[in-house]
Amino acid sequence: MSHHEAIPEGTDKFRDTISLIDNSGERNWVYAKKPKGKLHTARSFFGYSLIFFLFLGPFIKINGHPFILLDILSRKFILFGFPFWPQDLPLLGLILITGVVAVILFTVMFGRLWCGWSCPQTVFMELFFRKIEFMIEGDFNEQKKLDASPWTTEKIFKKTLKHIIFYTLSVFIANIFLAYIIGADELLKLITDGPIVHWGQLLSLIIFSTVFYFVFAKFREIICIVVCPYGRLQGLMLDNNSLVVAYDFVRGEPRGAIRKNETTQHGDCIDCKRCVQVCPTGIDIRNGTQLECVNCTACIDECNDVMTKIKRPNGLVRFASQEQIVNGTQHAVSFRSVAYVAILFVLIGASVYFVSTRKDISTAILRTPGMLYQEQDSLHVSNMYNFDVINKTFTEQQIDIKIVEPIAAELKMVDRKLSHIQLGEDSLAKGSFFIILPRDKIISNNSEIKFQIWSNGVLIDELKTNFIGPVKLNSTK
Repeated sequence: MSHHEAIPEGTDKFRDTISLIDNSGERNWVYAKKPKGKLHTARSFFGYSLIFFLFLGPFIKINGHPFILLDILSRKFILFGFPFWPQDLPLLGLILITGVVAVILFTVMFGRLWCGWSCPQTVFMELFFRKIEFMIEGDFNEQKKLDASPWTTEKIFKKTLKHIIFYTLSVFIANIFLAYIIGADELLKLITDGPIVHWGQLLSLIIFSTVFYFVFAKFREIICIVVCPYGRLQGLMLDNNSLVVAYDFVRGEPRGAIRKNETTQHGDCIDCKRCVQVCPTGIDIRNGTQLECVNCTACIDECNDVMTKIKRPNGLVRFASQEQIVNGTQHAVSFRSVAYVAILFVLIGASVYFVSTRKDISTAILRTPGMLYQEQDSLHVSNMYNFDVINKTFTEQQIDIKIVEPIAAELKMVDRKLSHIQLGEDSLAKGSFFIILPRDKIISNNSEIKFQIWSNGVLIDELKTNFIGPVKLNSTK
């Protein structure tokens, strides 16, 4: 998207660098002004609501089971109360693709609003760590003075206190994320048993806590600008009809301070630079849409506050598209947005269908590979089969495998005293059995065997496999 018109000097040299690096190539530390305003209040309320559900998520249970569990090591996943197994990987992939398309659609229509309002990195940074920094070190000007001052007792105290709180909060966040992986009950067990008993998990927790601390204390906006692939790809997703946080250069230029008895005509921008001071990534929104902008809307609040004080209309910086600013038209939905919406509805429909029709009990029966038929005696022939039964529910299941055709066939379990299979909740059972057929009932060297799978007395599935027999011996009778 081109915003060259937004730059008074008629140049876009600012695009050759990023706001985090100064002319000498050193880190340009961002001292952001404390935000305030209606949008900041709304963003804070929304962010704290997300954090509340994030912290509560691992401890919510449905019938004694986690609401969300992402146990990667054990390949066990529970999403919104539904358990998923490795066999459900295609379904999980479909759900993931649906989520990605939803994010792309959101970006095409509303810009990088996800980054500024919903991304955990931004939410934790702005609503926890930055607020702690404001409370201890003061607003942006006080922080600059403190960092530039010599190491006095006051500075040592403030810096030490801040980083102790930062690391303590990072440990807490790491524990919450760990609860999503191993479950809240297992996490509480690790805490009550003590660190010595579970030193491996303790080491992992220390590593994750240190990473979180480093990100929020030092790395900060570099994550959004350099590391995050979503931020790097936003330029490919935006077009002239995308709603983004934008400066109305048509109304704002040329910039100029308000002076008494001045006859020079200026735009509404008085060049107070408060929109630059409040930006958490250190950019000037008046230069147009930039890679660093996360659509946090802090600059909108600041600019509206200034416009109110000088008695000019709000909205010099606002949510708008390039098309709206240049041509003064109403926001129009692009064909690309409509196409993404159609694709998204198809994916959502497919995901809902496959989740709703997914079998709670998954059974696979295959003839044991590499084995021919076995001669039981002069009148009977057998084949050996392997079976896998997966219980994807949280209730115990009694599984019975019954032969439908041919009627004369007999099923004999290997290493099982009972004919049925007892499955605990969310568990897997494997085993083998023989199918025994009278020799005179074998009419083909590759006969079809039909099974019925019953669970707790209810027919849940029908399967087919093949039976290899000695046709030539049978035909000589």
